Formats: sequence, C-alpha cells, structure tokens
Amino acid sequence: MTSAALYRVPVAEARESLLPRLLDPEDLGRHVDRLFRAAWALCGHPHDAEDLVQETYARVLARPRLLRRGDEIGYLLKVLRNVHVSRHRAASARPQEVTLEDRAEVGDARGRWEPEAALEVRTLFAAIADLPPDFRDVVVAVDVLGLTYAEAAKAVGAKESTVTTRLHRARTRLAEGAGRTQARTQ
Repeated sequence: MTSAALYRVPVAEARESLLPRLLDPEDLGRHVDRLFRAAWALCGHPHDAEDLVQETYARVLARPRLLRRGDEIGYLLKVLRNVHVSRHRAASARPQEVTLEDRAEVGDARGRWEPEAALEVRTLFAAIADLPPDFRDVVVAVDVLGLTYAEAAKAVGAKESTVTTRLHRARTRLAEGAGRTQARTQ
C-alpha cells in the first residue's frame, strides 16, 4: 500500500507536493516564532536568537529559493543552523574583543603602569612601520587586526600562500630586530 493511499491523499496531489516550487516570501512570517525558539535553543540568549533569525530571513529573502519537498520550516531550520554554524565559526576565528577599560594601560599583575612595557609596544609598532610595505601590510592584517590568512590575502590582494610566506619573513625580521635591540641594551 502506498503512502498516498494510506493517508487517503489522491496520488496526483501527492506527486504535486514533491515537485519543486518557489518559496513564497509572504508565507515566511508564520514561521518566525518557531524559528525564534529554535534559535534561542541554539544560542542560549534571546538577543542573539533575534539576530540569528533576522540574519536567516535576510539570507533566505536575498534571492528566490526553490523548495524540493515543500517543507518550508524544514528548509528554514536548515538555513538557521547553517547561519549559526557560520557565525560561530567566524567568531572563533577572530580574537576576542577587549574593551578599553579592560586594557587601558600596560601594567603589571598588581595593576601598576609599566613604562617599559609601553616603550616595548611603541618600539614594536615602529619596527612594523619600518618593514617593507608588502611585509608591513600582512603583519598589520594578521597580527594587529586579527584577520585570518584568507581574509588577509583578500585584503592585500595576494594568494594565501604568499601571505603565509610574507608573514613568516616579516616576523623573522621583527624577531631579528628585537634581538639586536636587546643585545645593544645589555
């Protein structure tokens, strides 16, 4: 016995529901509550869930979508999960943000300001500024801004392998320069 006969659905209607169809943007509003609950379960925080649902709808509505099995909520949940995973992956690739109050001054463990450490930071940034432009751009993109190698490659207009090589050479030059500076001070 076929599933169409089991549920007393005419075979023609059962086949029609399996045909690909365009996702109707007008019908998406009825799924917001269910998507929000799913997003809240994924994120654990209602504000993050709202952002996740909004980004999901933005992606879905950006272009026409073709549903293969006629299941709108299933498709939306799949997109929601993919957006969540993408956001989580992107967030883990970036360094954590630190507010200005948390890093206001360079200090030791007891909270005292250390001018020597501030001088080292200034010296390091001066050494980075003295690097050749190709090396400097890569060090700034990866080490200062925290971009991934792929993002840095896109930003400087080079291949990812070129970024890796330039970064290695730039870091070597910076380390050698720091070693010479340290030898002079001792």
